[in-house]
Amino acid sequence: MAVSRTLRELAEYLGGTVAGDESKTISGVASLDDAADHQITFLANPRYAPKVATTGAGAVVLPPGAERHGRNAIHVANPYLAFAKLLTLFHVAPRKPQGVMEGALVGRNVAMGSDVTIYPGAFVGDGVTLGDRVTIFPGVVIYEGVTLGSDVTLHSNVVVYQGCRIGNRVTIHAGTIIGSDGFGYAPDGDGFYKIPQLGIVVIEDDVEIGANTTIDRAALAATRIGRGTKIDNLVMIAHNCVIGENCTIVSQVGISGSTKLGRRVTLAGQVGVAGHLEIGDNSMVGAKSGIPGNIPAGSMVSGIPAFNHRDWLRASAVVPKLPELKKTIAELEKRVRELEEKQGA
Repeated sequence: MAVSRTLRELAEYLGGTVAGDESKTISGVASLDDAADHQITFLANPRYAPKVATTGAGAVVLPPGAERHGRNAIHVANPYLAFAKLLTLFHVAPRKPQGVMEGALVGRNVAMGSDVTIYPGAFVGDGVTLGDRVTIFPGVVIYEGVTLGSDVTLHSNVVVYQGCRIGNRVTIHAGTIIGSDGFGYAPDGDGFYKIPQLGIVVIEDDVEIGANTTIDRAALAATRIGRGTKIDNLVMIAHNCVIGENCTIVSQVGISGSTKLGRRVTLAGQVGVAGHLEIGDNSMVGAKSGIPGNIPAGSMVSGIPAFNHRDWLRASAVVPKLPELKKTIAELEKRVRELEEKQGA
């Protein structure tokens, strides 16, 4: 897809202002180190500011007030967001709809919107509803009664179990499983009796889910992923969880059953969350933390078990010093014993 724009056009697209040659033509995006004269780059982290002076880019996206070193520039409030928009403009080509391709298996009573693509090797079960511009890649399996909204993309080997509902503009990456049975068993003597998992998974609009993630169906009602939430690869969300809007859940997080996350919660990599608890709006949990209980809104916590992040940083700074502290304490104890012995004598 060949796209070129002047800096004036790009500034209008990004909502920014031009410093330098407004007529300069740009046809691509690259890093500060690799950009050529026909490309635009960006500065989001101040530590890389000296590279603006040496980059080969034809223009640089900068925050307001940043030194441009004589370069053509577009000043915007959020250069990282501008970078994402520029990549979309220059390098993301819309897919051409292919229809139901030979080798795809489509069941009975499937309601299909316009401009749908179903690749060979995909299976769509009976009674499925597909919105407009849905793309289903090879190896996808959609069980009966599933509903997909418009502009949904399911990458290879995604499985969506029966009855689950997926909203609009949702992307699910390869190997992810939506709606497998929740881990529910009742003790029965020396064994266990399986609890039927009768609920579904509901994924709201504008969600993206990474590769090889699993979201279990509810025992009753629904496991729900809120609008705008972004889930990384290798995440496990158990049955009956409710994830609020615009959350960020990073790789290898595990969330136990019936847990509720508020809006805009961030769980960093490898966080483990116990079941039947609540994490309030706008909370952040540091990587590898363990959450055993409720977290109030607006909290920032880390550690196992997790506690206030700043306190955790101070505690972590002490850990490398523990051997020396242990040695010091042992010496002090020895001196105290010697003093006590002298006084006793």
